[in-house]
Amino acid sequence: MTLSAQYQAFAQYNQTMNQRIYDICSRIPDDDRKQDRGAYFKSIHGTLDHIVLGDRAWMNRLADKDYPLVKIGNELFTDFEEMAIARISLDADICRWAQRLNDDWLSTEMAWTASLDGVERIQPVWLLVSQIFNHQTHHRGQLSTLLNQAGHDVGITDLPRLVM
Repeated sequence: MTLSAQYQAFAQYNQTMNQRIYDICSRIPDDDRKQDRGAYFKSIHGTLDHIVLGDRAWMNRLADKDYPLVKIGNELFTDFEEMAIARISLDADICRWAQRLNDDWLSTEMAWTASLDGVERIQPVWLLVSQIFNHQTHHRGQLSTLLNQAGHDVGITDLPRLVM
């Protein structure tokens, strides 16, 4: 399997898991979704919002997109329905983008400046692409815990069971 094929599988997996989580969250009252549960981004809603923010930031860097962003710690979306629509569109963009990846480009380096500290870095593109998927998976793990604590089962999250 090529590296680009791996990222295509990750994009498909993330789209599937995001659909599952948003479906569960759509049945939770807004006040419950926004309840501070002691998580890093406080609530289920805040964590979902942060994942969108991270994906947009990386897609802006890697895919020459121009998604609106906010500073980390601020919400992109206060309305869950608007965020859910944006998530569907963003996942479709990520899947289309992943289909166009090639191993030659992934083996190059890219200079980028982190908005958190303003430091310019030069790193392998494959590492930066990996960050999109690692970031989503990390925070969806937090969501799985928050949802489980609130009485909602996310179900099986294993990559081999959900892709291909």
